[in-house]
Amino acid sequence: MAHQFFFNPYILDNLPAPARGFDVVQDISEPRLRMYITSRGVKTFFVRKRVRGKDKRILIGKYPDVDIEYARSAVPQILENASKKPPVRRKKITFKQFVDLYLANKVRRGEDSYAKLVRAINLHLAGLFEKKICDVTTDDVRHVVKNIRGAAIAARMQELMQSIFNYALDMGYVKSNPVVGIEKIQQTRRVRPLNRAGLLRLVDAINALEDVVMRSAFLMLIYGFVPRSKVFSMAWQDLDFNHDVWNGWPLSNRAIVLLQDLPQDGQWVFPSRGGMHLMDPRTAWRRVAMAAGIPNLTMDDVYKFLMRRVVWASDREDFRNNINELLDDILIMES
Repeated sequence: MAHQFFFNPYILDNLPAPARGFDVVQDISEPRLRMYITSRGVKTFFVRKRVRGKDKRILIGKYPDVDIEYARSAVPQILENASKKPPVRRKKITFKQFVDLYLANKVRRGEDSYAKLVRAINLHLAGLFEKKICDVTTDDVRHVVKNIRGAAIAARMQELMQSIFNYALDMGYVKSNPVVGIEKIQQTRRVRPLNRAGLLRLVDAINALEDVVMRSAFLMLIYGFVPRSKVFSMAWQDLDFNHDVWNGWPLSNRAIVLLQDLPQDGQWVFPSRGGMHLMDPRTAWRRVAMAAGIPNLTMDDVYKFLMRRVVWASDREDFRNNINELLDDILIMES
């Protein structure tokens, strides 16, 4: 049950973020108006509507970019539009043309994540590109999914196609979603192998590396609290040691000490051959993981392990204090 109160700026500005997941609150003045509050402090207005037998949540916008009165006034029109039957499009378009439309209108990702999604679509869904989207059948989709190697990737592509065809249904380009009739792929969830003792062994193994660039880059995976792609592409011009930030992201004390000891004689913090930054040193990482006694550890496991344990705070300095406390708690051995 959502918490109910009268939405006003003072209350919404001071709503506490949940420790994990999200909370939902409801406006008393317009009971159909609700708001998500995520663990990162993001607040988003939305309404619920049952459309064609399914519960649908329609986002209005993020607060405070969208003010309260606008959100209240937008509710009736949004619900009216959601109740309308989708228009029937007589003009037929190919699956590829509609995917481009879907990417432009429905996908909101960072540059790297967006490029990765496009590569996956071009690799796995190319067999449907030339077919008219209204002619794609359940058997066509099942055939595509069956030929994708790896259960996790196949499951994600199946979910993506379901979302694409749901949007095509809303836009009137198809009469039904062909993915609905396909059984979901069963996945074995990977257990991340890292714990506190393992992280301590990992730090020791990294410190034993002779290559300064590799050693520093791997330590930043622990001290930086950002994914590996961002760590390896760090540029000196984005660092501000006066305010202890990098591109607006707070730096831990350990990260600052590490970075200030590196030579600042080029564009990249972690340079590689050919004037580029470090890309994906998997071979060196496997050696480190083996030395730490965690052979199946990935670089992403380190990021996930730390981000699950840090206490989020919307204030940058508070969050910096939280990451410092977490690193001290994990990495400082008891005497």
